[in-house]
Amino acid sequence: MNIGIFGGTFDPIHIGHLVAAVNAKFSGALDEIHLVVANVPWQKENARYLTPAQTRFDLVRQAVSNMEGYVASDVEIRRGGRSYTYDTLAHYREMYPGDDLFLVVGADAALEMHTWERGDELSKLSSLIVVTRPGFEIPKSILGWDTWQSVEIPSLDISSTDLRLRVKDGRPLSFLLPEFAIKFIEEHGLFM
Repeated sequence: MNIGIFGGTFDPIHIGHLVAAVNAKFSGALDEIHLVVANVPWQKENARYLTPAQTRFDLVRQAVSNMEGYVASDVEIRRGGRSYTYDTLAHYREMYPGDDLFLVVGADAALEMHTWERGDELSKLSSLIVVTRPGFEIPKSILGWDTWQSVEIPSLDISSTDLRLRVKDGRPLSFLLPEFAIKFIEEHGLFM
């Protein structure tokens, strides 16, 4: 099988994340794409309040519950502690030793991969798919990767940061998040 690993904080998951996943799965000819929810994202640790990991996972699970070939993964939550992509890919390599793994990242993340824990070793564990993101160019070189596949997606300038601010300001969320996520945020008083 061809398995995509698309990690993120997903705080909250939004339409942009889902569009990226759908296009990466199609363009990469992936059989499955696993949306891996970060437990403690090291680059965001202590930078701001994070919605509890289990809550973020519940939203991701709901988002893909009716989508064939899309899997919500809590592997980093179950592992505990800081979330590092290398550890996650190593875990997937053990779980799926005969399958082809594809790390899916946005162009913004691709620009920072040289700062990641063991970032220069990631290419030993998987292939790479880089998804376009408004305001970011796909880099010409990525540490450790000789080749990668780029995937262009519709230009949707949606960010979780903006969505959290919209909730705080009482601005509309319609068509930016799945409807169930909007209800979940309202019912649980998230991002207020």
